Amino acid sequence: MDIVFNNFRITTLDTNEDEKFFYLIDRNRDRLEDFFAGTVSKTKTLHDTTIYCQNIRDRVLKKSYFPFIISDLRANTFIGLIDVKNIDWNIPKAEIGYFIDAYYEGQGVISKSLGLVIEHLSETYQFKKLLCRANSSNIGSIAVAKKNGFVLEGTIKKDYKTTRGEIVDLDYYGRVFS
Repeated sequence: MDIVFNNFRITTLDTNEDEKFFYLIDRNRDRLEDFFAGTVSKTKTLHDTTIYCQNIRDRVLKKSYFPFIISDLRANTFIGLIDVKNIDWNIPKAEIGYFIDAYYEGQGVISKSLGLVIEHLSETYQFKKLLCRANSSNIGSIAVAKKNGFVLEGTIKKDYKTTRGEIVDLDYYGRVFS
């Protein structure tokens, strides 16, 4: 996948670009810590990130995980991630997560990127359902989901453990395809 819009590009993460990936996570580590806990914990150092990217490569080959990276073409840097995980090919359905670098927040880049990735997933893999989970306090993430056709399906109590050990409720948003 390679989609360009404005000065941005969405591609499948090239796991050989572990250094750019590390710096994206590292720049945003504090704000990602609670709800991208797995990625944050596995990318504490560049070496950790290299190993994590090797693991990602294996998961992509097995079609159990799809990471899409958003790049700023002017700055030649990674600025966001949209990942597709918890794939159930029997239905088929998947969970989608996303974040944008703090510098690009509020500019519509993640909303536009998510819409393009969803279109790609729908056409390429014929997913019948996508879902995303968000803490009710994450107003930005919820707004991005709603802009892309996701609707609140419910709140699951005590559904996620943050890196600080707090167990929190999560709102589930779903989008169904014909």
